[in-house]
Amino acid sequence: MKVDVLLGLQWGDEGKGKVVDVLTPKYDIIARFQGGPNAGHTIEFEGKKFILHTIPSGIFNKNTENVIGNGVIIDPFVLKKELAKLKEGGIVIGDNLMVSRKAHLILPTHRLLDAVFEKAKGDQKIGSTLKGIGPAYTDKISRNGIRVGDIESSKFEQRYAQAKARHIEIIKQYDAAYDNILIDGLAFEAYETAWMEALESLRALKKVNSEYYINQALDNGKKVLAEGAQGTLLDIDFGSYPFVTSSNTTTAGVCSGLGVSPSRVGKIFGIFKAYCTRVGSGPFPTELFDDDGQLLRDVGREYGSTTGRPRRCGWLDLPALKYAIMLNGVSELMMMKADVLSDFQQIQVATAYTYNGMTTEELPYDGTACEIEPVLNSLQGWNEDLTTKTELAQFPQQLHDYISYIEKEVGVPIKLVSVGPDRSQTIMK
Repeated sequence: MKVDVLLGLQWGDEGKGKVVDVLTPKYDIIARFQGGPNAGHTIEFEGKKFILHTIPSGIFNKNTENVIGNGVIIDPFVLKKELAKLKEGGIVIGDNLMVSRKAHLILPTHRLLDAVFEKAKGDQKIGSTLKGIGPAYTDKISRNGIRVGDIESSKFEQRYAQAKARHIEIIKQYDAAYDNILIDGLAFEAYETAWMEALESLRALKKVNSEYYINQALDNGKKVLAEGAQGTLLDIDFGSYPFVTSSNTTTAGVCSGLGVSPSRVGKIFGIFKAYCTRVGSGPFPTELFDDDGQLLRDVGREYGSTTGRPRRCGWLDLPALKYAIMLNGVSELMMMKADVLSDFQQIQVATAYTYNGMTTEELPYDGTACEIEPVLNSLQGWNEDLTTKTELAQFPQQLHDYISYIEKEVGVPIKLVSVGPDRSQTIMK
């Protein structure tokens, strides 16, 4: 068996959680392979709404195992709250949720560092979620990280104290008064106490050597779906650097984030919105600053599920979509939030860019170093409510035309169309 992969093709917030939830009955294991609590995967069904930050989106199917892979970074405080919310919603969690011993921890001082670094950037802020993601991955790469397996060690407290002292020294170099920084509304000492208490929730979860666990499951014929967080255009290597996240959000991240070889990767499902959104700073060629942009934001409820920040909104960007498809080797596309475009008589789509006196479909090396103008093509909108549609035959012809246009331009079939937030509002082609 091979690992199928589901990931975002834009700047995150594409609707990955919903699609994973819909596909889960077809899989034995759902495994997160990168990112951390900066993710916010929203799932709605039966009048309930859940937002997952660390836990895989297959958790709502009692017959599916869920693995938090080694490429994920975990904040025990956030994880504890996430577990509590699931319990309140009637979701039973036991041995169906496993954590890799090699996954790294986000320490309280990582959150402090994130706030200090972002403030020091001034006008050059990248729009960090302030969840400690960058500092935690920095410690991982510099070989100073603390992993889940370390909480079972008698030397954990010593390692924690050393890491804390090192971080405080860095903060002092910025002349920052860290005791004035609030973390999730708490002063540092209160947050640190709550973080330590939350370790018990992490200790109670089943620990696995996930690389062995996933590969043995594949050998035994089990079906595995790797769930990505954020989006391709936020990839640390291929995103709009430096306005990116700190992990590899592409298919390549599956191999390092779960411990599987490239030859064990199967189908690759690419998720994209029928338009584009972005949270935080960074280039966004098709961004709208007018009433159309606000309409997309309001109808699409485009406010960050992790930060609550209003998302920047704009038309679909085909060069960026082609780029993401190329990097990931996407075999099937899934288009989300088609219903949000129902209020538009005309829909614009970017087919190329103009910058530095030339027109091209290639993304520039540095999107902040030049003025990028999108070359737009206008398509007829459907101007019809889609939220009650239950099959393809009910789609207006203009929507069929929009889907066919995208498929022809990018060369990959669209196999799923979402027409609302609930799992039932998902139509397979």
